[in-house]
Amino acid sequence: MLGRIVEDVSSGSDSDYSNSWISWFLSSKGNEYFCEVDEDYILDRFNLTGLNNEVSNYGQALDLITDNLDDDIQDELRGALDVQARLLYGLIHARWIVTARGLAKMLEKYKRVEFGRCPRVLCQSQPLLPVGLSDTPYEKSVKLYCGRCEDVYSPKSSRHGSIDGAYFGTSFPHLFFMVYPSLLPPKVGPVEIPPARLHESEANKRNRRTREEPEVSESVGEPGSTAAAAIKADRYRPRVYGFQRWQEAVRDRQG
Repeated sequence: MLGRIVEDVSSGSDSDYSNSWISWFLSSKGNEYFCEVDEDYILDRFNLTGLNNEVSNYGQALDLITDNLDDDIQDELRGALDVQARLLYGLIHARWIVTARGLAKMLEKYKRVEFGRCPRVLCQSQPLLPVGLSDTPYEKSVKLYCGRCEDVYSPKSSRHGSIDGAYFGTSFPHLFFMVYPSLLPPKVGPVEIPPARLHESEANKRNRRTREEPEVSESVGEPGSTAAAAIKADRYRPRVYGFQRWQEAVRDRQG
């Protein structure tokens, strides 16, 4: 991950920064998941509390993001600062997208399906949302959360797959659906029956069930079967700021 960041930084030129650092960052390939953080939010030091302990050369990295860095900085130092500026912007971004204005910007990207769609057939191309599996940088890459099946998936693009999950946080998609409950998809939907089986006789149905039942019971018991692996797999549990959502907790107790 760090190697790709350094490679992208080294390929930049002074003309890339002619407008602003943030616009250059957002226009770089692989950063399509990010939204623009308002400058007044970045300049409010209260919103950046504690980030000085996470980012080395914090002051200069912040100056680079806000386009206040001295022009006489050496190119070698600028490249190192650019890596730290990316880290700082990513951590600020994780805080920004759970604010009212940040959620509104991510809503527009969600409506344009910029994060992709769920690969599961029964989810009926449900749009995805980015989520981090850890709030600590350099631990887990970003994943994509489906609100219908409540599972997470890896991005198709290797560039997107190398984005740090801490830049989106572990609570974003769940707060997103709490703020916009009308967008929360139903967990189950009608399953369409293939037309060929609509007029099937009851006798044929019973015969087919008789043939299929032994096969299902045998396959589940096999240690190497996909069904057995699915039963043992850990299911992703949506959490908001580390706490399990009350709907999930109630369902777990009932189960």
